[in-house]
Amino acid sequence: EIVGHPLGEDEALASYRAPDPHRPELYTEAIRVLKEFQKDYWIVGVVVTTIFETAWALRGFERTLLDMVRNPELVERLFDIPFFYHLEVAKKLTALGVDMVWLGDDVGAQDRMLLSPSHWRRFLKPRMARLISEVKNINPGVKVAYHSDGYIYPIIPDLIEIGVEVLNPVQPGSMDPSWLKREFGDRLCFWGTLDLQHTLPFGTPAEVEQEVLERLKTVGCNGGLIIGPTHHIQLDVPLENFWAMVETVHRVYYSHLRE
Repeated sequence: EIVGHPLGEDEALASYRAPDPHRPELYTEAIRVLKEFQKDYWIVGVVVTTIFETAWALRGFERTLLDMVRNPELVERLFDIPFFYHLEVAKKLTALGVDMVWLGDDVGAQDRMLLSPSHWRRFLKPRMARLISEVKNINPGVKVAYHSDGYIYPIIPDLIEIGVEVLNPVQPGSMDPSWLKREFGDRLCFWGTLDLQHTLPFGTPAEVEQEVLERLKTVGCNGGLIIGPTHHIQLDVPLENFWAMVETVHRVYYSHLRE
């Protein structure tokens, strides 16, 4: 848990030096996983909390939001710290051979964005666009996923424009998965969609099964769905609901294989 913000004072920004993204030990495990499993599994290079979340962890959440209005030049310098660090990480993972690079920041609340779409477009979109362009220059075939919890309807066209191909986690309490499929399913794959706020923790196994079937029928129609919960399974999810989710996915998948 965050207990302090090392860049909370303006003068701290000038002397701050980010960790070295080229340290070999950062990539030891990635190299091992690629060597042992790439023939059989889809390997994802994780570079989430790419810019905004790391920046506000360093600066402070409220202070960072205020800075976007009061001191945009400082924000540009602040955001460059995690951007250039994660740019190098993403390029290294791509060069190592991951199948997908997973970027993103939580910029959505339950029913609105945490920052305005215009601020996202000013401070985050150009940096994300450059990062995606540079990893695609290394491997044009690498896929790019973008994570944000919550409501991010306004920026989805922007994400598509800069090269995002997979949207995660599609939180159904904030955005309608079926609508997203109809609106953007020809340009985006969706990863997640199963409700971890209501159905999985508080529903019955039958309700979990019904939600899985509904997502497969709608969002999964003609492909384009990596089905799963919208976060890591939490401690309030009953095991019978967890197994209802897994077994329903398996049952539908293997029934299609037999057809």
